[in-house]
Amino acid sequence: QEKLVESGGGLVQPGGSLRLSCAASGFILDDYSIGWFRQAPGKGREFVASIDWSGSRTNYSDSAKGRFTISRDNAKNTVSLQMNTLKPEDTAVYYCAVARDGYYYTHMDRYDSWGQGTQVTVSS
Repeated sequence: QEKLVESGGGLVQPGGSLRLSCAASGFILDDYSIGWFRQAPGKGREFVASIDWSGSRTNYSDSAKGRFTISRDNAKNTVSLQMNTLKPEDTAVYYCAVARDGYYYTHMDRYDSWGQGTQVTVSS
């Protein structure tokens, strides 16, 4: 069964860091792009970052630019999102998703499979 599983969420103080991971099971990520999205309480799901199949092209939301870094490790079949200088407004459930054509889209409707999400809470 193909599955994406996010991990690494938790409670962190403002200014702190977290590293989220997205692990695939039942399929290989090598040819696929990955996107990270988030959904805060009472809000819609929004784009955070994406990486193409090769790992050479990335895209970030304005809020993530300069603070978050997306990367992939095909040997481990995982994609990571390093989040630094976290702010309370980063509090959300973070989801990873796969686009099987390998392009690093920003729109969630271009993604085919989704994980269950991991909670990130930034609070003092």
